[in-house]
Amino acid sequence: MTAGRLLVGATPLGQPSDASARLVRALGSADVIAAEDTRRVRTLAQALEVKPVGKIVSLYDQNEASRIPAMLDAIKGGATVLLVSDAGMPLISDPGYRLVAACVEHGLTVQCLPGPSAVTTALAVAGLPSERFCFEGFPPRRQAARRTWLQSLAGEPRTCVFFESPRRLAETLADAVEVLGPDRRAVVCRELTKTHEEIVRGGLGELAEWAADGVLGEITVVLEGATPSADPQVLLAEVHRLVDDGMRVKDACAQVVAAHPGAPSKRELYDAVLRARQ
Repeated sequence: MTAGRLLVGATPLGQPSDASARLVRALGSADVIAAEDTRRVRTLAQALEVKPVGKIVSLYDQNEASRIPAMLDAIKGGATVLLVSDAGMPLISDPGYRLVAACVEHGLTVQCLPGPSAVTTALAVAGLPSERFCFEGFPPRRQAARRTWLQSLAGEPRTCVFFESPRRLAETLADAVEVLGPDRRAVVCRELTKTHEEIVRGGLGELAEWAADGVLGEITVVLEGATPSADPQVLLAEVHRLVDDGMRVKDACAQVVAAHPGAPSKRELYDAVLRARQ
C-alpha cells in the first residue's frame, strides 16, 4: 500500500474567500482533518460550501503529542491528513510542529497548501523594511521576562514581527517605550483582513498612548529594526587611509558615510576629521 501524506493548510485570517482553491479541495477530500478547533473548521467549510468527507479530529497544544501515533498510522496506511489551525499557517505560533517533525522523522510526505499568514500580511502593510525580518511569536507574559526580551531587540537590525494578546498590548508597548525608546517606529495591526481591520503606525510612545485605554481583536505588531551604529574610530581611520591615497577630505568623508549605515552626516564626519588633526 502506498503511504499517504500530511497536508499543512493555511486558512483565512478573516475572510473565507481568501481560502486557496487547493485548501478548498483538501477540505472536501482529505481522509482526516486535524484542526486546532473542530468547530472553526466546520464553520469555514460551511462558508466555503464544502462538505468534508473525512473524519475531523482536534489537534491543539495540549493533545498534539498524544494524537501523533494515530496520525502516523493513518498516513502510513495511505490516508491524506489535512492539518489546519484556527487562522493562518499552522506551526506559526500554532500547533503542528511536533506532527510535522514526526512525519519527517518517519520519512512520510509533507506538503504545504500556502496561503494567508498574519506575519507576512502585517509586513506587507506596515511600510517598514521587509527584505530581512525576524518573527518572535508572543512576548513573555511576566514583565521582567518581557523587558529582558525587549532588550534583546534593542540592537536587532531586522524588522521584527510578533503577536500579542489584546489584554497585554498596552503593557507590552509601555515596556517597549522604556526599553527601546518612544521614537522607535512600529505598526500595530488589529483584526487583519477582517471587517474591523485597523492599521496604526507611529513611534512606540504614540502607540502606547493609543493602546492605553484598551484594544480588542487579534493583534500583530511590526517593530522597526534598530539603526546600525558605526564606530567613530573606524570611520576616521578609513577617511585617513583614503586621504593618504590622494583623495580630498570632503570626498573621503562622503565615500565613508555612504558605505556605513548609521554613520554621522558628511559634515559631522568632516568636522571630526579636522578635530583629530589638531
